[in-house]
Amino acid sequence: MGFCKNHYRLGVIFGLSCCLGMGCQPQTISETFNGPATSLTSNSASVITSSIEYLGELKIPTGFIFQDTQIGGLSGITYDSQQNLYYALSDDRGIQGPARFYTLEIELNPLVVTPIGVTPLVDQNSRPFPPYSVDPEGIALTRRDTLFISSEGDVERDIQPFIKEFSLEGKELQSLPIPDKFRAENGQGIRNNLAFESLTLSPSEQFLYTATESALVQDGEPANLESGTPIRILQYDLITGQPVQEFYYLTERVLAEPNYPDGFMVHGLVELLAWDETRLLSLERGFTEDVGTTVLLYEVSLEGATDIQQIKSLKDVDIQNIQPAKKRLLLDLETLEIPLDNLEGMTFGPQLADGRRSLILVSDNNFNPLQVTQFLVFAITLEE
Repeated sequence: MGFCKNHYRLGVIFGLSCCLGMGCQPQTISETFNGPATSLTSNSASVITSSIEYLGELKIPTGFIFQDTQIGGLSGITYDSQQNLYYALSDDRGIQGPARFYTLEIELNPLVVTPIGVTPLVDQNSRPFPPYSVDPEGIALTRRDTLFISSEGDVERDIQPFIKEFSLEGKELQSLPIPDKFRAENGQGIRNNLAFESLTLSPSEQFLYTATESALVQDGEPANLESGTPIRILQYDLITGQPVQEFYYLTERVLAEPNYPDGFMVHGLVELLAWDETRLLSLERGFTEDVGTTVLLYEVSLEGATDIQQIKSLKDVDIQNIQPAKKRLLLDLETLEIPLDNLEGMTFGPQLADGRRSLILVSDNNFNPLQVTQFLVFAITLEE
């Protein structure tokens, strides 16, 4: 579908009525950057370290309707620097509406988000994806004006994950091969709803990276209160279209204990964002029932990390002999002292006036009326 001429400008809304249908007038409610600046840097004197500053947030209430679809489930976001537009992927499995992504304009100061288009995803025969057949999670824009999109699949329905390339009109162009060890079959592979949550392209666009949110069955257990979960970062070479390397990444443990026995808790890797050929940002997100959400932002380096592509099971090897991806905490979002929603998407935006890069995070509201779609904006300096 094409762009809509009626722009809906959204902002932080408290106690204000929201346009929930197509017949009302556009609303403009914006939020100027606010809140304390937060900067975390390493104490090492041998390197110039990265820094990050929180600039502000914006919340879209659950239930906002745009072009006959409910904006929600935003699990991935990517930036088109040529058009100064953003493409935000909904993880709707074809239940609330078609599998789709939104085209957004985002002004940074004051912070304003304007949806201008919604594009359904269709297969190579231009047919919509049937309900439950796809769980879109990660999205990355190429300079060829195409989008790579990852799907977690559905283990319970025997639907395998995928990474496909789509046109900006939403049509499937090709699929990348998924290594057998990731396929959920024969007691191995991905866990349900804990698969390819992340997706990013290196600056040269030679490499595409994704990762499982939690450990493959044959590699280890999900994160718990005592230990993190072993993740595989998967690297594709887009010149050949083949997966070429895998790297071991260990998440943090679950950071918040449930208030009662058997309370739900999870912690995993939900997004990657490449800023070099082998250096990335990683977003770890945890949730504990009746306690809340934790979000950690890391710098990650794959330089010197062991390629574990030929290792079928991390349980069968001495993990001490494997050099993991190096990571350094850049920001614990709890220090922002704001309520955090289910943050899952991350992209660089335009360069700011002072030369720093903007960084935008977005949350998946799970189409839950008790949650919101939250945008957080930062200024970031990434140095060696």
